[in-house]
Amino acid sequence: MEIRDFAKKRPHLFWYIQDFESLSEEAIVEAVLNLGNWQDTQELIEILGMKKTAEIFKKRTAEKRNNYRPEIKNYFELYFKKYAQ
Repeated sequence: MEIRDFAKKRPHLFWYIQDFESLSEEAIVEAVLNLGNWQDTQELIEILGMKKTAEIFKKRTAEKRNNYRPEIKNYFELYFKKYAQ
């Protein structure tokens, strides 16, 4: 499954967009980690791979401004530190 097909099947996570083809991988990762459930997260990791998902997350959270909720950021920092090595 392609990452954009994955996003199309979850319109409740992307209510703010109509053109799923214009979604970046970064936007998809952010929406799924912030708003998705555990199954969504695991499917995302299966599609992109643990390493790539962790890299996207780390790149975005290193920026001064990002849209990750503090508790989500903390959880996935710990999660990727443990499982994305």
